[in-house]
Amino acid sequence: MRLFLLDALAILFRSYYAFLKKPIYNSKGMNTSAIFGFANTLLDLIKTEKPTHIAVAFDSETPTHRETDYTFYKANRPPTPEDLLKSIPYAKLMTKLMNIPAIEVPGYEADDVIGTIAHEAEKNHLITYIVSPDKDFGQLVSSRILLYKPSSSSKEKEIWDVQRVCDRYGIEQPIQLIDILALMGDPSDNIPGVHGIGEKTAINLIRQFRSIEELYQHLESISSPSLRKKLEENKDLAFLSKQLATIQLNVPLELRFSELEWKIPSFQDLQPFFEELEFKTFSKRFWETIQQLSNEKPSLSRYQPTLFDQEHIPVEQRSESFASIHSMSHEYELIQDPEQLKIWLQQVKDILSIDLETTSLDPFSAEVVGIALSFKPHKACFVDTKNNPSIFLETLKPYLQSSSILIVGHNLKFDLSILKKYKIDVTSSIFDTMIAHYLLDPEKKHGLDFLSEVYLQYKTISYDEMMNKKKDIREVPPELIRDYACEDADIALQLYQTFDSLLKEKELIDLFYQVEIPLIKVLMDMELTGVKINTEELKEISVSLQKDIVQIENEIFELAGKKFNLNSPKQLGEILFEDLKIDANPPRTKTRQYSTSEEVLQKYTQAHPIVNKILDYRELVKLKNTYVDALPQLIHSQTGKIHTSFNQTITSTGRLSSSNPNLQNIPIRTTRGKEIRKVFIPKQADYCIISADYNQIELRIMASMSGDENMIKAFENDKDIHSMTAARLFNVDEAHVTPEMRRIAKTVNFGIIYGMSPFGLAERLGIPRSEAKKIIDSYFKEFPGIKKYMEDAIAFAREHGYVQTLLKRRRYLPDINSTNPTVRGYAERNAINMPIQGTAADMMKLAMIQIHKFLTEKYPETKIILQIHDELVFEAPEKDAEEVMSSISTIMKNALPLAVPINVSIQKGKNWLEAHN
Repeated sequence: MRLFLLDALAILFRSYYAFLKKPIYNSKGMNTSAIFGFANTLLDLIKTEKPTHIAVAFDSETPTHRETDYTFYKANRPPTPEDLLKSIPYAKLMTKLMNIPAIEVPGYEADDVIGTIAHEAEKNHLITYIVSPDKDFGQLVSSRILLYKPSSSSKEKEIWDVQRVCDRYGIEQPIQLIDILALMGDPSDNIPGVHGIGEKTAINLIRQFRSIEELYQHLESISSPSLRKKLEENKDLAFLSKQLATIQLNVPLELRFSELEWKIPSFQDLQPFFEELEFKTFSKRFWETIQQLSNEKPSLSRYQPTLFDQEHIPVEQRSESFASIHSMSHEYELIQDPEQLKIWLQQVKDILSIDLETTSLDPFSAEVVGIALSFKPHKACFVDTKNNPSIFLETLKPYLQSSSILIVGHNLKFDLSILKKYKIDVTSSIFDTMIAHYLLDPEKKHGLDFLSEVYLQYKTISYDEMMNKKKDIREVPPELIRDYACEDADIALQLYQTFDSLLKEKELIDLFYQVEIPLIKVLMDMELTGVKINTEELKEISVSLQKDIVQIENEIFELAGKKFNLNSPKQLGEILFEDLKIDANPPRTKTRQYSTSEEVLQKYTQAHPIVNKILDYRELVKLKNTYVDALPQLIHSQTGKIHTSFNQTITSTGRLSSSNPNLQNIPIRTTRGKEIRKVFIPKQADYCIISADYNQIELRIMASMSGDENMIKAFENDKDIHSMTAARLFNVDEAHVTPEMRRIAKTVNFGIIYGMSPFGLAERLGIPRSEAKKIIDSYFKEFPGIKKYMEDAIAFAREHGYVQTLLKRRRYLPDINSTNPTVRGYAERNAINMPIQGTAADMMKLAMIQIHKFLTEKYPETKIILQIHDELVFEAPEKDAEEVMSSISTIMKNALPLAVPINVSIQKGKNWLEAHN
């Protein structure tokens, strides 16, 4: 038998902060990040470990004995984020519904509850796993008690036994960890420890003296006078800290181990809970796991826990579930004859919702097997086109090109691409429900199934359910496809009715129809056009990169004095911080492993030559694996080009993203990174590549939005903004600005856009925080309008709950008034940055729409092929290039007028690199 005891709050905290930069919200605005992470931990545990016994421990809601006896205990800990506090009752309810006892003892922390149960289980010969990321539990580890550190996005699970704990802290037995904690303290819990003693010194002392009791009996043997003095002056604190750090093993519990035996839970009880939190994908994974376990343990009956009162249940009890095709009255017709379709279409007046069913998601190879149409809620038809799609599409064509009909759909870019393959250009007005919801709530999910449940309380037929394990949709009976496809067209029509009014209510209708909807066809054409790749050039770059990688590996090994696995963070950390000792107090991850991330290594570039070599090595390996060797695999067999997908509904700022491949992340700051651009070439020899790039567009937008006179004048006079800023910051003439001064000014200019703090600037520049603060204070003195803009942006967000761009694109910031400074600070930085970055995105989209229209009418052979950050890339006939470049530049400069002039760099070349230099 194996007992698993979970430390609820530690897991909830870890989950909450794991999603801090991109939290998960349901449609009611509840932050579900913590409970989602908690649920995943439980599911992973149940699936992989198959516990026989399990329980979850929660901290007491009443003051604990430590807080009562020592009022300063945890006094310095910042307030728990409100969203995290709201997750606790849900975690308790979920454990109950999963048949997992949630144990909470008034006056005791979860650590003590877990320690007591584990201690009793040990006496009863049970193997216990304490599931927590908290190192303090290491003191309990024994031959029958193990510390189970759950997996995370960056690390696999870890199981710490006696040997692991002892090796980690250099001690003889795990219980000595208490003495180490007593000496080093724990700032998060306000355990004072001995002032001036860190982990390394604490470990050395306990390794030598075995306990603090022995240590204080032999203080005279401490050779260092300063260390001896610290210990003498803080003796009381050391022993008090040991009391606070010791996990209690005598919590009063009336508990039988039979009550902890885990039983298979009920679908009927859990499903409404998952629906309430909108854990659709998780729910599916959970029940797949439960079904598998049920097959393995068919004899298990349900266990009814009795540890909860109804007052713990915060979720509204549902008296009814979602409606579905089985409960909702509907009229879905199957059409297999063109004449029948003509008759049905006569009912269409001013609106038509459309959904194509195809054999593939690849627009070049996909064949249309059916078309679902709807013009009225709950009324639709499915046109079975498997035998002859063209004849049905020709019948439908007048409705797709009528000025009096609005075409509605979900993710219409795909449908328009398929229709274009069949020589049909949709010229009717269109309404895309996926795009509409993206504007209404950019950080939520935008799938049709999700939106149906949230806005219509209707559960749709899933694609897998319709396919019923068939691999080809042509094998599915038309009647089944009819219900699935008609439902999609029907739901999109109903969502249109909801979203159209919401867009008007939130003043987003102009942004929707003037920017996002016209952009759909621009992106469709870009994707279908694609970009040609020079595969021979790629091969040469690959060979060259491999030689450089081998050479730099050898240089690193020479500097290290031995060979090691460069891709192992553990081995690399040991080389840097133990062998080469580049830092006496090295940074560590939450699991106490040496941190060797790129962000960390950037701080040590001056500490040892090996660091820059390692960063170079990583860049070369990433270039080779992610781009040079991967790009040829993405060339389409029919077109001979790469066709990246441009995503319109991913980022919360409005910027486009791309996938398959993700071209936004091509490294451009280094020489080798820039070389990748060399392989992007025009489709034929008499064509060229054109690159048009907005210069410092976000700084110009910040100047315009803030109205800062000094910065506006700098752009009006076409000055080097970074040199001008440096001159003001360092009080020198611009002629005397050094490269280092300009580098600092550039870092500050762009850092301010992202709400950089003195701490962040100090980290970036490698200077003391006090000096960084002086620089920022000086910056605000010289550019007071920027400071006012930042203050106004935060104030607006606090009042309205969102910020917006010049075109009124919104980003909601639910944490802007949080009492937790870390969470609130992140929201404040977004309040400052989003209006700037979002306005840049809006400007780029307007430029793309206007340029696309111009090229289609005047120079149809010239195509937009890529959009990367603030840059547009084109392929054009060489004969038209100069005229086209002049017009492109003019359009980009005037796409969205600002209070400062807009500058565009535009060049042409035989490849993207040559055009961008």
